[in-house]
Amino acid sequence: MSNTTIGDRIRALREFRDVTQEELATRAGVHVDTIRKLEQGTRQSARLNTLRSLASALDTELERLLGSPTVTPHQPDDGGLLALRDAIQDIGALPGVPPEDIDEDPPAADAWTGSVRSAVSLYWKGGYSTLSGQLPLILRDGRAVARDATGSTARDVWQQLALVYQLAASLATQAGHSSWAFQAVEKQLAAAARASDPLMAGMGVSTLSWVLLRQGRWEQAQQIAERKADELEPSFRKAGKAQFGVYGNLLVAAAAPAARRDRRDEADELLNLAETAATRSGQVRVYGTAFSRVDVQTQQVNIAMAGENNEPEKALRLAACVDLTAISRPVHSARHRVDVAHAQYQMGDGDGALATLLEVENEQPEWIRYQTMAAATVQEMLGAERRRNTALRGLASRLGVDPSL
Repeated sequence: MSNTTIGDRIRALREFRDVTQEELATRAGVHVDTIRKLEQGTRQSARLNTLRSLASALDTELERLLGSPTVTPHQPDDGGLLALRDAIQDIGALPGVPPEDIDEDPPAADAWTGSVRSAVSLYWKGGYSTLSGQLPLILRDGRAVARDATGSTARDVWQQLALVYQLAASLATQAGHSSWAFQAVEKQLAAAARASDPLMAGMGVSTLSWVLLRQGRWEQAQQIAERKADELEPSFRKAGKAQFGVYGNLLVAAAAPAARRDRRDEADELLNLAETAATRSGQVRVYGTAFSRVDVQTQQVNIAMAGENNEPEKALRLAACVDLTAISRPVHSARHRVDVAHAQYQMGDGDGALATLLEVENEQPEWIRYQTMAAATVQEMLGAERRRNTALRGLASRLGVDPSL
C-alpha cells in the first residue's frame, strides 16, 4: 500500500500546474482552508463532490486523485492489463503497417463465440484479473475469425467482436485507463457498423457515455446518450425487448451525468422514461448487459447521491424499495450497496455504512478495490474517526486508502 495521501497528490499536481493554493481554491470553487488542511495532512479527505471539483481544477481524473488502482491485483500468466492495451491498440490494423505473420489457424466461430459468453459472465461476476488474462486472446482470435467469416456468419462474428470491445472498454474504465476504453469503444462502434446492428451501436454509445462520465466530461456524456436514445426510441406497440433494453440503457446512462451536473429534473425525467420502458419490456438480457425495473430503481438511488446537493435520506428511502434478489448481476448488486453505504454514512450511520461495505467486500473482494465511491466513503469515515476502528482501518488498507491520521 502506498503511503501517498490525497493531500500529497493534490500538492504534487498543484505544483506541477504551477498554481497556488488560493488559485486552486478559486478554480475549484472550494475553501482554501480545505486545500491547506489536506496538503498539511491535518485532514485526510473531503466530501466526494469537493474532490471531484479539485480533480477537475487540476485537470486530472478523480481516480488518480484518490490513488485508485490501475492494475489488477493478480498478474495472469497469459496476459494482464498491458496485454489488453496492446490488443485494443492493434498495431497491425493501422494503415501502412505490415501485418504480422500468423502461423496458426483461428478457432471455429462457434467455439470463439462460446469464449465471449464466458467472458461476459466473468465480467459481471467481478473476476477482473482472470478476465484481463483472457480478453487479449479473445480479441485477437475474434479479429482473425472475422477476417475469414462470410455471409450471415460474418455478421454474427462482427456483432460478437463488438461485444468483446465493449467488455474491454468496461474493464479498462474500471481499472482507471479511460483513454484505452475510449479506443475500445471506437472499435466497438466500427464492429457494430460491420455487423449492420444499430442496437449494438446504441450499446456502444451507452458505454462511451460511461467512459466520458468517468473522465468528468459530464455534458458530453449526457448529450450523446440522449441523442442516441432519441434515434432508437422504440414504438411501444411494435418494438421488441432488445430495442427497449438498449433504449432503457441509454436513458439510464444519460441520467447519471445529468445528476452530476445538478440537473436533477432532467435526470428524474430520463429515469421516468426508462421505468416506462422497463415496465413495457420486462427483464431483458441483451448485448452483454441487462435492463429491468430494478436497474432503474438502483439508478434512482445513485442519482440521489450525485451532484453538489445530494440527498442521502431520499437515497435510503428509495433503496428500501429495491429487491436485491431481483438484481441479476453480482457486480450491479455490489455497486448499488456501495451507494447505500455512502448514504448511510452521510445520514450519521457510520456503523451501518461500514457493515455494508464489508459485506460487499466479502462478496466482491477484487471489484471493490476499483470503486471510487467506496474509497471516498472510507476516506470520509477515517477523517471523522474518533476512536481507532480496527475493522475500518483494515478495510482502508485493503482498498489502498492510507489509514494514517
